Amino acid sequence: MLIDSHAHLDMEKFDSDRDQIIDRALSVDVKQIITVGIDIKSSIRAVNLAKSHSSIFASVGIHPHNADNTDKNDLKQIPLIATQEKIVAIGETGLDFFRNRSSRQKQVELFKQQLDIAISLDLPVVIHDREAHEEILKILLSFNRNGFKGVIHCFSGDYNLAKTFIEMGYYISIPGTVTFKNASQIQDVAVRVPLNRMLLETDAPFLAPVPYRGKRNEPCHVIHTAQKVAKLRGISFEEVAMQTSKNTCQLFSIPFPNQEKPDSNKL
Repeated sequence: MLIDSHAHLDMEKFDSDRDQIIDRALSVDVKQIITVGIDIKSSIRAVNLAKSHSSIFASVGIHPHNADNTDKNDLKQIPLIATQEKIVAIGETGLDFFRNRSSRQKQVELFKQQLDIAISLDLPVVIHDREAHEEILKILLSFNRNGFKGVIHCFSGDYNLAKTFIEMGYYISIPGTVTFKNASQIQDVAVRVPLNRMLLETDAPFLAPVPYRGKRNEPCHVIHTAQKVAKLRGISFEEVAMQTSKNTCQLFSIPFPNQEKPDSNKL
């Protein structure tokens, strides 16, 4: 069995076949999916998906790209939405100094505000970190309180950065980019980080793994990421699938799904 720890099932790219995509994931033993909000409307859609599908859980938050367009009313809504059933985290939040679609100052302010919300609700955080490693570390160190936890989603740093985050109590999420031919840095991370601190994700509809690179990504494709991690580490697919699923359930405080032997030959 597998869990896709980060997807965006509410996005319009899935509007024509969303139910089929969810069924396709279940058919290849992707038992659970965390669908992640990027603004208030997206978060509400994520909540509704979680309510209507037993295999789906939701994270609510505001992406750094949307920082400039976020007001106080939006921030007030996050904790209200997050108290509903099957909400397991705050995010996607963080910093993106690569695209810079919102001002850096607004991104930092919004990130800190959402960290405060996560602490107040005792929820983990789903952190976006792109070309902002030093600032993310600085901010997280200032919020480094006992029991505060989260995941660095779609990890893009090197092993030393991953090690630092892990020592602070965070998990590292490996995306489909690990399957890319020249992705030596994330492949090194996938080999060296402790397996009990690793999650797997698709970030669907983005970043489809080989052999679907360049196409729309979807949760069932996480199986290819698991296969690649297993090959890189020289261990079984089943071990990667089981341990990363356990990690996801532990981080997000969700029940472990019914256990069936995963089949690495599916798809």
